Amino acid sequence: MTTKKKQTEEAAVEEKVAETKAATADEATEQADEAAKGPISDAHAEDGAGQAEEPHSGDNGAQPATEFEPSGAPLQVVEDVDPSHPAVDNDPRAATSSEQNRIDFNDPNLSGAEAVKRNLEAQSKG
Repeated sequence: MTTKKKQTEEAAVEEKVAETKAATADEATEQADEAAKGPISDAHAEDGAGQAEEPHSGDNGAQPATEFEPSGAPLQVVEDVDPSHPAVDNDPRAATSSEQNRIDFNDPNLSGAEAVKRNLEAQSKG
């Protein structure tokens, strides 16, 4: 192969590589632009695809709580929750002592440290 022909072929390869890099960069820019627009692209805006559901829309199947535990936890029955499932803590005070459960952390006006201090002082007096 002659030197001139080899140089021409190398130039053609370099040109093709440059075109590919430019096309890839343009595609990346287009993808970034689409991502910046948010979850709804122009292609999906007409048919509603990709639109986020509005918060609190529809019926979630659970009735509002009408009674509350002394801790402030709502007494609310959710029919499709299995309380025996390992991901559900159906006994959050398991493996705690009655002394631990006497301490009241539910005063919103006290920090956790202040609540502990006050409860320990009350226990030592009584």
